[in-house]
Amino acid sequence: MSQKFDVVVIGAGPGGYVAAIKAAQLGLSTACIEKYTDKEGKLALGGTCLNVGCIPSKALLDSSWKYHEAKDAFAIHGITTGEVNMDVPAMVGRKANIVKGLTSGVATLFKANGVTSLQGHGKLLAGKRVELTKPDGSVEIIEAENVILASGSRPIDIPPAPVDNNVIVDSTGALEFQSVPKRLGVIGAGVIGLELGSVWSRLGAQVTVLEALDTFLMAADAAVSKEAYKTLTKQGLDIKLGARVTGSKVNGEEVVVTYTDANGEQTITFDKLIVAVGRRPVTTELLAADSGVTIDERGFVFVDDHCATSVPGVFAIGDVVRGMMLAHKASEEGIMVVERIKGHKTEMNYDLIPSVIYTHPEIAWVGKTEQALKAEGVEVNVGTFPFAASGRAMAANDTGGFVKVIADAKTDRVLGVHVIGPSAAELVQQGAIGMEFGTSAEDLGMMVFSHPTLSEALHEAALAVNGGAIHIANRKKR
Repeated sequence: MSQKFDVVVIGAGPGGYVAAIKAAQLGLSTACIEKYTDKEGKLALGGTCLNVGCIPSKALLDSSWKYHEAKDAFAIHGITTGEVNMDVPAMVGRKANIVKGLTSGVATLFKANGVTSLQGHGKLLAGKRVELTKPDGSVEIIEAENVILASGSRPIDIPPAPVDNNVIVDSTGALEFQSVPKRLGVIGAGVIGLELGSVWSRLGAQVTVLEALDTFLMAADAAVSKEAYKTLTKQGLDIKLGARVTGSKVNGEEVVVTYTDANGEQTITFDKLIVAVGRRPVTTELLAADSGVTIDERGFVFVDDHCATSVPGVFAIGDVVRGMMLAHKASEEGIMVVERIKGHKTEMNYDLIPSVIYTHPEIAWVGKTEQALKAEGVEVNVGTFPFAASGRAMAANDTGGFVKVIADAKTDRVLGVHVIGPSAAELVQQGAIGMEFGTSAEDLGMMVFSHPTLSEALHEAALAVNGGAIHIANRKKR
């Protein structure tokens, strides 16, 4: 006799496991299927984010930044150290322990909330039945009232640089280096490429980033993009724009990469090469031919604004559907779907999903960019405030970057908050909260911000929108 559940979730990443926990909390019998295992062969919940994405990369970013500070930035505080060294295996080991703690934490949450965890590969069949292929090869058919597809994404492979998991690696392999490569190449100047490039650059690698596009960080506000390019280049990243990789050849423990740019064909040699050109949805072997669920030519599942597929009772969330591939987007979609299954009219505001790049300085934004708004014909007022004028940033010796607030010129409603600098992710989230409730720049300017804090930069930028900043000279209105 097959098992039956109110909700079956395929995938235990940040979308899937959150959806499963929420479903159980709302009284629905819930199972979550996951096949990913760790190096010890044990089931590892949490998906890409916890295992080989968001969390481990941030662990390495923090460790490498602390190394940089100890080596190059403590003296200004009056702190004298001897020779500073980095034990790379210890750093990677710390990362692994953090991952293990968090993934085991998801298992604990499943148990506490009554979620049934099933190990194996899940495949949607017709009639909302799910085929579970277990690690031993046996197959079980599970009946479901509702199915949530949350199988996530994987790194994109490119023919000119096939991953060999030795010299040429993807983002997962770049988290496992046991020594610092002398010459490191990164294909792709997106979030993943810049973060991983920053890690190994801080530890002493000579890092070259090859980006096919002519524009740096196209999704970011132009002013932020310009500042980021200048700062990251100053830190040692050699970012080559308009550099399209056409081939690679591994010679022993190094790789010769061929690319074309404005000057024609070029070659460059690396000890390690990271391919970080994006991710693609994991939908192969997810759907039976008669499941009724449709996917597009890129492998994304077709869904409506509420993540419902073409089959009633079947939903898809996270990286397998349209929109940004972000863990927090997946999690909120999971909650929305489960609450709608229970009959609630829950909506999700896709216009206010924050984006963050955890380089140093951090880069973050929510809402629209100035160039996008102007392209739409929206008249705007803009206020900026540099961290160089922030007392808290000066005390912390972290004064690079600025906060930028964009407001509708007619209504004063805040349409975008963009930050490059210390704690950018946290400051942008403050902006997102205000924007969710329709805040105006004047509203932000009238709020009391504690002193001294980095948050005051957001306050001052909001004041500057209407020429009322206190701690910088205001721009004269035309």
